[in-house]
Amino acid sequence: MNFTSDNSYGAWPEILAAVADAGRGAAVSYGGDEITARLEARFGEIFERDVVVYPVISGTAANALALATLVPPHGAIICHAESHIAVDECGAPEFFSHGAKLVGLAGAGAKIVPEAVEASLAHFQKGFVHHAQPWAISITQASERGTVYRPEEVGALSALARRHGLKIHMDGARFANAIAHLKCTPADVTWRAGVDVLSFGATKGGAIAAEAVVFFNRDDVADFEYRRKKSGHLVSKMRFVSAQLEAYLAEGRWLRHAAETNGRAKALAEGLSRIEGAELAHPVEANEIFLHLPNRIVTRLREAGARFYDWTPPEAGRTLIRLVVAFATPEEDIARFLSVARG
Repeated sequence: MNFTSDNSYGAWPEILAAVADAGRGAAVSYGGDEITARLEARFGEIFERDVVVYPVISGTAANALALATLVPPHGAIICHAESHIAVDECGAPEFFSHGAKLVGLAGAGAKIVPEAVEASLAHFQKGFVHHAQPWAISITQASERGTVYRPEEVGALSALARRHGLKIHMDGARFANAIAHLKCTPADVTWRAGVDVLSFGATKGGAIAAEAVVFFNRDDVADFEYRRKKSGHLVSKMRFVSAQLEAYLAEGRWLRHAAETNGRAKALAEGLSRIEGAELAHPVEANEIFLHLPNRIVTRLREAGARFYDWTPPEAGRTLIRLVVAFATPEEDIARFLSVARG
């Protein structure tokens, strides 16, 4: 019963088969292959406009390189204090941008709102050499607490960003789960809502190691290609990364799998919420569950072999835990987890 991470399980059979197929014969290296060329067109279809797409092998690389391209070393990036770029990327955005400052804000469900961004911006003096200069807003879709930004919420942040001359970056490590929940088009919650660049995640959804940086405005690409090469993320056999992304997107399976995963997470959450002493901390809108659970049940689950993370230290006889339902989490593990929890 492993609920620690979306990364705990392997990869879809279709993706493994696509990688094997990509290994047959010779191909142009460094992204000059046919698969990578097809990929940009496929992303264009999904987002209903011309886009510029760069495959990379990790979400950290996607986020850090995208932000470094948008933001100069003296710039500031507004984000949630719990966001992946602020907590879990070991300073990569600052490193790749050569010093851009991350400004973390509080916000319910790990989401930021325009009012909080506006208040933060008031602390900066534009053009004042002693202050970092606000340059971008980064939001996470779905958030680190499993909540989802609606198109109108993204639009409100984007409108504020435009008023202040800022760019909008979206960390979409769980983008498929967010879209499956929203039931909107990918375009509606990205460029139509004002997003400039998206870190499109596939690894958490069932790829081996494949993400993509998607620019919605060609002018924003700037020197990204050079940054990707200098950082060691221009993969020589790029076709193997692109093949994963192509298989992930084919026949709508990325959204179908995400919807199934979300459904299993919701079923697990609903079952747990009926247990005496259990309390959901946030709405379950993607594939993460944050649950206050009595410590005796937490102990019982671990003794039965369940694996998950404590999100906060135990307090008042209970612990806030995080459960992640992955694309390949077995139904029987969900049923057993519920059975053990109920006692």
